[in-house]
Amino acid sequence: MREVEKYLTPKQLSESLQVDLSTVYLWTHTEFIPHYKLGRSVRFLEVDVQAWLQKRRQSDRTTLKYTASNTRRQTL
Repeated sequence: MREVEKYLTPKQLSESLQVDLSTVYLWTHTEFIPHYKLGRSVRFLEVDVQAWLQKRRQSDRTTLKYTASNTRRQTL
């Protein structure tokens, strides 16, 4: 029998990772973390998040630096 994939809401992910909900939204906005958009909703596949965390543990632990270049907004 195939296991059902579990999707997390932003709130569930923030609680699981013990970060602010606004941090989770920043990560999705800057495409720092793997996520899926379903209409106006954002979801995180649990296995994708686990793989992302594992990859970050093995890498140089680069952190997200929030700058204007990370955003899609353009100032005129």
